[in-house]
Amino acid sequence: MQVLMPLPDRDFDVTEVAVPWRLLRDAGHTVTFATERAGTLPAADPKLLTGVIFGQLGADPEPRAFYEELTHSAEFASTVAWKDLDPTAFDGMILAGGHAPGMRQYLSSSVLQERVAEYWASGRPVGAICHGVVVLARTMDGTGRSVLAGRRTTCLPKYMERTAYLSTAWKLGRYYRTYPAYVEDEVRSVLGDRGVFERGPFTLVARGTADDDTAAFVVQDRNYLSARWPGDAYLFGRRFLALMEASHHPDA
Repeated sequence: MQVLMPLPDRDFDVTEVAVPWRLLRDAGHTVTFATERAGTLPAADPKLLTGVIFGQLGADPEPRAFYEELTHSAEFASTVAWKDLDPTAFDGMILAGGHAPGMRQYLSSSVLQERVAEYWASGRPVGAICHGVVVLARTMDGTGRSVLAGRRTTCLPKYMERTAYLSTAWKLGRYYRTYPAYVEDEVRSVLGDRGVFERGPFTLVARGTADDDTAAFVVQDRNYLSARWPGDAYLFGRRFLALMEASHHPDA
């Protein structure tokens, strides 16, 4: 099956892109990466590769290794332009996150939001993790409401975003504050009376891994899967695979 993963030119989260990509590839699926302009070679947030502060808070070794492999793949060097996307050509779409300034290109693009709206209307599987949920919050349906209105979802919780910002601002300024509004506040504001935000269990350090989902958390609402942060990426990837399989074989 064909999976679409739009990206900014730079600053996306290493783990939230590389882990789902690797799981999808290993399951035999093809991932198409899309950037604002065709042929752009995107780049992850470099701080997540070297350590955000004093060598800490970066991506774990295995996701970094996956990302290194991804950067040498043919699909990563052959990005499609957002404006040229044909949403009907894909069986699944993943909206990854990241918080550094380069993410604003992707989070604020009206062109990308138009393509996401077209894909969302198909009812096919959509996965969003961390700041990727903001893309959906800003994507409008045919009634002028966010596509997330009335849905169950999670995203980067405010306590995580605030803690990361307050503990690093002395060194990194607003690196951990992509916008003045917290991600959780923006997402909550579009859910409407029937929408439900699920924060998940409290964690600041513990992450899910390839072998242990104890610390991971995702929310599924019909064809839509959401997760909070890189610590959910492995569970998110596996659940998205299952969602695509169920969508492809609805009577199985």
